[in-house]
Amino acid sequence: MAYGYDLLIFVFSALIGYRLIRKVPSLLHTPLMSGTNSLSGLTIVGAVAAAGAAVT
Repeated sequence: MAYGYDLLIFVFSALIGYRLIRKVPSLLHTPLMSGTNSLSGLTIVGAVAAAGAAVT
C-alpha cells in the first residue's frame, strides 16, 4: 500500500513541476539553471570537505 502512495506523490509532484517549469520564460531559463548548477557544486564541495575532515 505504501508503494502506491509513494507513486501517487511522485506522479503528482512531477506534474506540478512540469507545469511550473513550462511557464518559466526562456529569458529566465539560463539564470535559473546556473543557480541550480551552483547549488549542486556547493553540495559536492561540502561533501569533499566533510570527507577530508573526517577522522580515520
